[in-house]
Amino acid sequence: MSRSPYAAQARLIEAARTRPELWRLAIGLVMAAGVVVALNTALQGIMLRVQPEFWKTHFAGPGGQGTTPASMLLTLYSFGFLIIGVAVALRVLHQRDLGSLLGPVRLASAQFAMVALILFGLGVVLLVLPPYGMGMELRPNMSLPRWLLLLPLGLFGVLIQSASEEVLFRGYIQQQLAVRFRSPFVWMVLPSALFAVGHYLPAQAGENALLIAVWSGAFGVLMADLTARAGTLGPAIAVHMANNISALLFVALPDSLSGLALYLTPVDMNDTEALRAWLPVEFAMTFVFWLAARLAIRR
Repeated sequence: MSRSPYAAQARLIEAARTRPELWRLAIGLVMAAGVVVALNTALQGIMLRVQPEFWKTHFAGPGGQGTTPASMLLTLYSFGFLIIGVAVALRVLHQRDLGSLLGPVRLASAQFAMVALILFGLGVVLLVLPPYGMGMELRPNMSLPRWLLLLPLGLFGVLIQSASEEVLFRGYIQQQLAVRFRSPFVWMVLPSALFAVGHYLPAQAGENALLIAVWSGAFGVLMADLTARAGTLGPAIAVHMANNISALLFVALPDSLSGLALYLTPVDMNDTEALRAWLPVEFAMTFVFWLAARLAIRR
């Protein structure tokens, strides 16, 4: 009899079996959202009191949130509030700690390191081989010395942002659903659909918002599959981080959160034809990253 490709998830969800009721998950999501709103409101209040000009310039000004390095860093680091929110919901409603979402810490760390190393190698290959810039015209967003100075802060910020979304979607939601439903269609697709809804941004993407949301949902399915195969969140965090590093720190769209990117590409998020030409390239890269991650963890 062949071994299930998702056997590792059975061990990952053990901690979720003690309090698996769906009402706890529903209330937990509301509780986590409340914590995020409360902490963001508190942060805004502190910034308006301590650094009102900074807040007005980088968040309420014409540049908008995420389009300057300072606002981009603060935006990325504020995703840590989501991790805090999930931790509160886990403790109050499920009597679980945050570490139980990650899987065995040593294994999760080893898998993260292996996947990150392979993806770094792939990134270097993509960087040095033609077509340079993925065949797109690139323009500098900032000087190289300034970018190198900001890079460590940016990398850690992207780690927080990527880990927070994996903790919520492939950690909390997927694990609590997997305890109640054996079908991958439920525990894999439903969190990915919620992930897609969270990336539906018509104000920024216009008529392309639905296309971007569908792409995000497909990404979520790949990460759900990877997590179930790995038995930890380590590989999914590494792939998510690699995907976001390329989008936020190296090459970004002008209309996206691009304050830390080294280069910008003239693709407009409202330009349907250009975006549809770019998204298959983006998906192909993510698919290759997913395959490389599976190779790294031998699953």
